[in-house]
Amino acid sequence: MNATEVHFWPDNKKVTVRSGTTLLDAGRKAKVNIRTRCGAKAACLMCKVKVTDSSGLAPMNINERLKLGSQADEGYRLACQAKVIGPVQVTVPEDPLKAAIRAQLARQHDDDDLF
Repeated sequence: MNATEVHFWPDNKKVTVRSGTTLLDAGRKAKVNIRTRCGAKAACLMCKVKVTDSSGLAPMNINERLKLGSQADEGYRLACQAKVIGPVQVTVPEDPLKAAIRAQLARQHDDDDLF
């Protein structure tokens, strides 16, 4: 099998994996945190990632297409299902809890600037 590179954003981490590796496994190898709760069974939808060019990934299986619905047309893939077949760039969305904490800290910082 051929080896290929997966580049994860916003962490700016690259990893070389064998063709056929899922994005979830590639992320683990690169030490990129991709959330999941279902054991890679496409049930929790927490591992959604975005790719701008899906030519480096195998076509979606029917289960992934059904789970993602219209988000599939927007470039989203399930990291547990998407298999690497060529170079690909992946954007991992920020964890919602971290995003909420970051937003709250920013608001507090803005409030502190008022005094």
